[in-house]
Amino acid sequence: MIALTIGLAVFVGVALGLLGGGGSILTVPLLAYVAGMEAKQAIATSLLVVGVTSAIGAISHARAGRVQWRTGLIFGTAGMAGAYAGGLLARFIPGAILLVGFAVMMIATAVAMLRGRRRVETASGDHGLPIAKIIAEGLVVGLVTGLVGAGGGFLVVPALALLGGLPMPVAVGTSLVVIAMKSFAGLAGYLSTVTIDWRTATAVTGAAVLGAFAGTKLTARVDPETLRKAFGWFVLAMSAIILGQEVNPIVGITAAGSTVLVAVITFACARYAHCPLRRRTARRTPA
Repeated sequence: MIALTIGLAVFVGVALGLLGGGGSILTVPLLAYVAGMEAKQAIATSLLVVGVTSAIGAISHARAGRVQWRTGLIFGTAGMAGAYAGGLLARFIPGAILLVGFAVMMIATAVAMLRGRRRVETASGDHGLPIAKIIAEGLVVGLVTGLVGAGGGFLVVPALALLGGLPMPVAVGTSLVVIAMKSFAGLAGYLSTVTIDWRTATAVTGAAVLGAFAGTKLTARVDPETLRKAFGWFVLAMSAIILGQEVNPIVGITAAGSTVLVAVITFACARYAHCPLRRRTARRTPA
């Protein structure tokens, strides 16, 4: 199972390097259900894996000029405060409840991936930066990161694009800086009460780092929209498995059935010119 865990960790790194988020949403279920870790240990270990992988991925993006450091550091500092608080707060919450909360986070992430993001073509740089909004968003996303071990990349990237005025490639690179900062802060909060299996954590982290390098190189070669949507459906399926394990098998089956139904409708609607959902999407899409 360790070999399988390490192999799947490469995929986590690819998603982080390619999308600026998303891979971390798979790290906790990977460690909990494949590596067999207890819930809180899996969350703490995932924060280490995601933190190191994101930091190395951010370096690659920075070399390509795709990191806005001032915006990222402001957001990341606020996120670190929230993440550390979340890591401390987690000691009072049962592991099963944390995993259910993680499943809810997965659903929210998948919906964000499937809906896509509005493109922001003009970078505002540091001019007119809404610092208060960025700090507030950073605190909230950081708290979620500390509690459930999700890096929150699909919350960070839209916030950087819309609030910080960053173009999407720069928002992706900057998000890795933010995710790394938040993950290490959340890990610090967990280490006061949770012991990590450092041997497994090191092996998984190394595999994820290799994947992050590959993902960064694929950025210019792979259509991120197609990959993001495919990944979104996969994350929804994974959330159904967690709900079935931690809540009730009927809940998991219902969630899985709903996912399949929505996927079929979406697939059919994409090929039917008169679909009402397509018209609604067209109205929301900016010119």
